[in-house]
Amino acid sequence: MSIQKTITALNNNSTTSFDNSMSREIKSYSDIELLGKLLGVREAKRIYAGSLNTIFADQAPEMCKVARELLTRWLSEEIKLGDTLSSPKAVRDYLKMYFVGREYESFVSIFLDAQHRVIAIEELFRGTLTQTSVYPREVVKASLKHNAAAVTFAHNHPSGSTEPSQSDRLLTDALKQALSLVDVRVLDHFVIAGNQAMSFAERGLI
Repeated sequence: MSIQKTITALNNNSTTSFDNSMSREIKSYSDIELLGKLLGVREAKRIYAGSLNTIFADQAPEMCKVARELLTRWLSEEIKLGDTLSSPKAVRDYLKMYFVGREYESFVSIFLDAQHRVIAIEELFRGTLTQTSVYPREVVKASLKHNAAAVTFAHNHPSGSTEPSQSDRLLTDALKQALSLVDVRVLDHFVIAGNQAMSFAERGLI
């Protein structure tokens, strides 16, 4: 199963189908075959006794959160091993997983070296359901702390729309100007809403 299909499923509370062929294939598996894919055949046979309820019981919500956290960490490792983040698509999967289920706005910075390899990923600001206060001075300080040559920003819209607001555009311009004074390039700014992502760079807004 591809990363994108996994993210789509989790972003829709694991109930939305992937594409038709993958959905049919997954649904054709028996309970124990599904467990085997996830845990390995030997472990699946050990724990399965004819009912999923005896395995998950009241742990299902926690186990879903654990699965999401593991996927987020895996995707983080994947992008850190990549050659470059100059293409907006390179970070989409990670950001969608990172923001999934968040009911508040959060502003994240991905700090990059001169070859656009990831140095660090940090949540710099956290806000409310509808807004986050972002301070350019603090973003500059964080960029200098990591000795970053470039940065990609992202924030989420819990409302469900990826359309950037006027304040989003003004903020991006202000961050570009502030960071240019210390020779840090802004590569992109993503707006994430559910399983959708809007790239400022792809829109020609950077």
